[in-house]
Amino acid sequence: MKKATLAAPLLVTLLFVLSASVFPTFSLAAPAQLFGRDSKKDKTRLLTGKVLDSGDSPLPNAVVYLTNTRTSAVKTYIVGPDGTYRFPALQPTIDYEVYAQYNKRKSGTKTVSQFDDRQQVYIDLKIDTKAGSK
Repeated sequence: MKKATLAAPLLVTLLFVLSASVFPTFSLAAPAQLFGRDSKKDKTRLLTGKVLDSGDSPLPNAVVYLTNTRTSAVKTYIVGPDGTYRFPALQPTIDYEVYAQYNKRKSGTKTVSQFDDRQQVYIDLKIDTKAGSK
């Protein structure tokens, strides 16, 4: 009868060790999604668009200015022949202002708001290039 009482605690210890080695992630870690974090997803935003004249034609070599409203840091982008611009890796918790300039003429300023939850934002910037207008 003494052999049976010694074998029971040994068997329980062996089962505990085996279960811990087989199922370590279930007992030690919870999925990151439960806590609002998912390291696999990119949390930055992308701003793209075109610089166009009043007739919707692209304006090559226009300069696009992007201002971080929190730090006042400015990034620039010189558009190509198709008039497109691209600002990747923008922080979603910051507001940005964007405008374009072409031959001393300027587009209206547009805002990319932190409350806009789109990861990809597309904004066309129009510049009136006619001689009589400013």
